[in-house]
Amino acid sequence: MPKRILSGTVTSTANKQTVTVQVERRFKHPVLQKTIKSTKKYRAHDEAEKFNVGEAVRIIECAPKSKTKRWEVLVD
Repeated sequence: MPKRILSGTVTSTANKQTVTVQVERRFKHPVLQKTIKSTKKYRAHDEAEKFNVGEAVRIIECAPKSKTKRWEVLVD
């Protein structure tokens, strides 16, 4: 099964080797047919600690790194 890749914005770099990434998704409401924006935060592993708040990043699924980290930042 392929690993998911999401795009988002870094919202926090408070912890070592960890960034919090906010991912926004848009979808149409099934009944109201209105476009809805939904956001979710993911904690991702950032080995080199090179990303700062406000930067756009891509994250990929990985094996669990800690209690809350299941994603890694993709370095292009």
